[in-house]
Amino acid sequence: MNEDQKRANFTRCWLDAEPAVSAYVFASISGFHDAEDVVQRIAQELARRFDEYDSGRTFVGWALWIAKSRVIDFYRVQGRSRVVFSDEVLGQLADTIAQQADGRSQRREALESCLDKLPPRSRQLLDLRYVGERSAAEIAREIGSTSGSVRVLLTRVRTALASCIERRTALENQ
Repeated sequence: MNEDQKRANFTRCWLDAEPAVSAYVFASISGFHDAEDVVQRIAQELARRFDEYDSGRTFVGWALWIAKSRVIDFYRVQGRSRVVFSDEVLGQLADTIAQQADGRSQRREALESCLDKLPPRSRQLLDLRYVGERSAAEIAREIGSTSGSVRVLLTRVRTALASCIERRTALENQ
């Protein structure tokens, strides 16, 4: 297999596995930006070590095995005296996510599609809350509103997203 074929094969495998790896990392690491960084490091390591991948195993399982090590490394580098989850719990989480990878991928695609359909103001609120990790009070100050109003708007947007996701996944499963 030439380098272009290897790269294409890795890309296909990573695109299939990324939702499960991201779910695992985001469940294990609370900070959004920290979790994003760890996912990127995992992708780089998987690409670098792709020649070691045994195609007799599932790629998702192999990727989650590496992800577990990178999560442990993250907490070790942070200087925390203990990992938030034990190795056993991280392993069980990885196994569960690997089993549910297909459903998560479908829901993630639905989420992305539904997010694209949101009005700009709704998307801005979600970005401020979940990407910017701002509180309702901070968002209210930034957009010139009250924190109560921001909480109500966020609840409405999340409800609309949940409904949209359910509709899309129901249509895809018919």
